[in-house]
Amino acid sequence: MTLLIKAQHLFAFVGVVLCVHPVSAQNVNAFPTKPIRLLVPYAPGGTTDFAARVVGTKLTETLGQTVVVDNRPGAGSIVGTDAAAKSNADGYTIVMVDTGFSITPALYAKLPFDAVRDFTPITEVIRVSNWLVVNPSVPAKSVSELVALARAKPGQLTFGSGGVGSPFHMAGEQFKLAAKIDITHVPYKGGGPAISDLIGGQITMAFPTMAVALPLVNGGKLRALAVVAPKRASVLPDVPTIAEAGVPGVTLSSWYGVLAPAKLPKPLLDKLHAEIMRVLEAPDVRKRFSTQSAEVIGSSPAEFRNLIESEITTWRNVAKAGGIKPE
Repeated sequence: MTLLIKAQHLFAFVGVVLCVHPVSAQNVNAFPTKPIRLLVPYAPGGTTDFAARVVGTKLTETLGQTVVVDNRPGAGSIVGTDAAAKSNADGYTIVMVDTGFSITPALYAKLPFDAVRDFTPITEVIRVSNWLVVNPSVPAKSVSELVALARAKPGQLTFGSGGVGSPFHMAGEQFKLAAKIDITHVPYKGGGPAISDLIGGQITMAFPTMAVALPLVNGGKLRALAVVAPKRASVLPDVPTIAEAGVPGVTLSSWYGVLAPAKLPKPLLDKLHAEIMRVLEAPDVRKRFSTQSAEVIGSSPAEFRNLIESEITTWRNVAKAGGIKPE
């Protein structure tokens, strides 16, 4: 009887091992055999959704299977991101995230997911520079003049954002700390209302993406003082970087990239990475992204993981220095 029980246990163990076999080359070659879900943790509209739809549409062509963009907004992107974290790591659920993904851990003491442990980075897709812009009525014509104005009027100059913890907000906090000035944050329910009030002169400055700022700067509705990025923008080469303007240490560039759930088998990771890289090389995809002043990146999984971990550390330090307490 004892030998029989041991034999049954052995057969059961072997069965489990056989069921949990590695992804074979044949399986990877056949992948995908059904539609892929590309989660977006925001409502339709906005750059994250735009990036997902550009990539998803082209992947549908190249893979021969539909890539369905699934918008899951809620709780400042937490709902959709958590749905991705808790999905099967089989390659059929991926998620498009943005800079806010690395900011969230600095703002919430408890999250339903771990931004590093619960995801497999695939690639950074695009990056969009942010600009420091002011209302044209502001007397400052340069960053140094703006800093001098802020020091002459502590607490009176304001910067708008799409809400507490949004990239615009964190860029403003970085600027405030780096320049050693006292400026007041004015949060809005979205970046659009903040920019509307900036144009109307209700606030002094903001840090929108180039896609938002460029037409307004060209139209004379806003004045660009600096590019919040390591290099100047080719579309307005006379606008200096914020470091060149005398305030180093402000590093916001809005990035957008694709993740999968944790423990995605490496063959599937390699396949998804290769397919997305092929998409990003397509001339029509690059042309569409250029309409949003977006730089196509296409990083390796390791490079994307390093970016995320570095950004999480950066924003935690900014939140701590700025006295922004996690909720």
